[in-house]
Amino acid sequence: MTAARPGAHPRFTSNETIRVGDLLMARAIWSGSISFGLLNVPVKLYSAVARRNIALREIRESDSARIKHRRVAEGTDEEVPYENIVKAYEITPGQYVPLSKDEMSALAPEKTRAIDVKDFVDLEEIDPIYFDSPYYLGPAEGAEKAYSLLAKAMEASGKVAIARFVFRNKEHLAALRANDGVLTLTTMRFADEVVPAGEMEDLVPDKAPKVEKKEQEMAERLIESLSTGFDPAAYRDEYREELMSLIERKAEGKEIVASEAEAPTATKAPDLMAALEESIAAVKGKGDGGGKAAPRKKKAAAKKSKATKSKPKPSRSKSKAAR
Repeated sequence: MTAARPGAHPRFTSNETIRVGDLLMARAIWSGSISFGLLNVPVKLYSAVARRNIALREIRESDSARIKHRRVAEGTDEEVPYENIVKAYEITPGQYVPLSKDEMSALAPEKTRAIDVKDFVDLEEIDPIYFDSPYYLGPAEGAEKAYSLLAKAMEASGKVAIARFVFRNKEHLAALRANDGVLTLTTMRFADEVVPAGEMEDLVPDKAPKVEKKEQEMAERLIESLSTGFDPAAYRDEYREELMSLIERKAEGKEIVASEAEAPTATKAPDLMAALEESIAAVKGKGDGGGKAAPRKKKAAAKKSKATKSKPKPSRSKSKAAR
């Protein structure tokens, strides 16, 4: 197993960006034109997300040998070459309709280079459940004026453009928005990909329990007392930070005591009012400077473990949260 060099930092950058100093150098992952009416605005597509996932490998615990996955035919140990593998739809258990690569290619969406705008709507009309992945759109060379014109017009109108385009061999629905002179594109789910709540069995009881007016008023007061402006930088991926800290400590050969997570206990119906009153009082106390920090979870002693091999000490600086 290759040891990290001393002082090395894990890199958490997306495949579409190159970090230089404190800036991310944009790398276009698609190019085409925004098309509506007789207007065509050449643009480039950039990822708006820097993936911060920590890549973990699978190894055999006894000797740290890497685990390899092979494509084998069911019921045998025979490895199947990639070129001999085709897609298939299972109609009944064990019965398939095979689809050749040529048949799949013939059905693939036409690879146009157009972001075809269909409608302009108000953002409030779109349920966030339809949003998927965000991207930035930048002007192609020579299209700066047309891009700026479109961005200013959309920002002034307050409208969102709903468009279709083909990206990575798949047709997408997308929402285009303008903010501070920059166009963004967010891929969306089609209507039949979102399951209506009414079709989810046992999601909520058929007969809604009666809620007393005083209970609702108290709940509304609690919501109001916790209401604030949205600051995305205030929220961090604490699990990722703790995982990185654990990896660093194990790499240094330190003994680790595993913590036992405690599941929260559901508030029983008779205790709702008391819980609401205590919650409001706690928030008010914090606002007056008299509140106490929530008690930390107790850690139960567990089996101690060490890194499988001694490692040079990496930097103790933790990874920064995604902005």
